[in-house]
Amino acid sequence: MIQPIQLDMKRVAVLIDLALEEDLDGRGDATSKAVIPANARAKGVLHAKSDCVVAGLPVAEAVFRKLDPECVFTARVHDGDCCKKGTVLAEVVGNAVALLTAERTALNFLQRLSGIATMANRYAASVAGSAMKVLDTRKTTPGWRNLEKYAVAAGGASNHRIGLYDRIMIKDNHREMAGMEGSGGILRSVARARAMYPALEIEVEVDTLEEFAEALESGCEYILLDNMSTAMMVEAVRRNKGRAKLEASGNITIERLPEIAAAGVDFASSGALTHSVKSSDISLEITPLA
Repeated sequence: MIQPIQLDMKRVAVLIDLALEEDLDGRGDATSKAVIPANARAKGVLHAKSDCVVAGLPVAEAVFRKLDPECVFTARVHDGDCCKKGTVLAEVVGNAVALLTAERTALNFLQRLSGIATMANRYAASVAGSAMKVLDTRKTTPGWRNLEKYAVAAGGASNHRIGLYDRIMIKDNHREMAGMEGSGGILRSVARARAMYPALEIEVEVDTLEEFAEALESGCEYILLDNMSTAMMVEAVRRNKGRAKLEASGNITIERLPEIAAAGVDFASSGALTHSVKSSDISLEITPLA
């Protein structure tokens, strides 16, 4: 299993620069600069306007510090905390123009990541008490993978592979493009992958129990049971006898997760953790300081 993703603040800094450039176009916040004295100071309070699992507070802090390096950001909760509506998440004191300029960008990061953490928490809670772990996928916003997988982990679900480089995953398209469909295709694919990347774990996607038997014979570490019925998963678990780690994928809804966990598979992966998320409702209230 991949360890929970940690925030890569170098990547975060790049995304913040892109987001601010998109908002400011090198010319700045015209409204705040026109209306507010340049040396005015203010206090901002981040409130949860709905129940959520918070994620992204270090990112929000980095946005404010980008525009006011001297600002004081004080988190009142931690990433991964379950917060009720009305909870004060953080406070920030600094230059008023900078706080207002940073507001939307900071909220965009914080609301999106908290929405993912909240969804991940719901999915993980649905199988609490079972041995099965809920995994994310690579169905992430381009450029945001590190942040979104971090939010999944903050919410209590688990991370799958990060990208194409850290695990071999042999799918039907790989076998077809390699001219390896049919009997023995999985065995040859795994053998080639093992020879070229001996340090990487190998996962094989299967659609049928016949393919499952071949994957099991290949000695791969993981087998992905793609769009299988629960009954097929139960049979795969019986045949497996603990030799490979089994992952259910395809049509993995939160309603179906308990029965999948009861089938005895090790993991269930769902793209919904990142691609079908509603952002959490979080506000920033700013008041002037003398």
